[in-house]
Amino acid sequence: MTEKNTNLFIVIALIAIAAFSRFFIGLPNFTPVLAIALFGGALIKNKLAYVIPIVAMFITDAYFGFHSTMFAVYGSFLLAIWMGRKFVSKPNAKNVAVTSIASAVQFFIITNFFVWATSGIYTYDFAGLTACYTAAIPFFRNTLTSSMLFSVLMFGSYALANKYSKSTVAIEA
Repeated sequence: MTEKNTNLFIVIALIAIAAFSRFFIGLPNFTPVLAIALFGGALIKNKLAYVIPIVAMFITDAYFGFHSTMFAVYGSFLLAIWMGRKFVSKPNAKNVAVTSIASAVQFFIITNFFVWATSGIYTYDFAGLTACYTAAIPFFRNTLTSSMLFSVLMFGSYALANKYSKSTVAIEA
């Protein structure tokens, strides 16, 4: 197996493990999806950076079920992949931490704006928008915590795997 193939295998395996973990975590919004997006975006240097994480998320979402805000969720997920490509192209603790936080914030802003704009639950004024974001704060804590935790686990596992396999190139499959 070539070095590129070994790296691609490691990245896909870590994404699959993280995606599979969604079946065992019962906390609302405590998922590895943003970490998967950042990780795939950072380490896969071609269009597969978008395909592999989206496929992993789609497979698990097919089990959990789709909902009316999926467009916003997947749009935010694509933005997180782009953020991984743009800001974590050379992974280090600072880049991973800052981008994990930024991805959680953009996910919170985008998805809850979409809930406010489309659900009919909130009034279509500033008070309704504020109420929507306020109601979502407990979910944001879980999103932020899981984004950071899973990012550390995924990037850390990849670094350890590379340390022991002696390969550290980005994937250009």
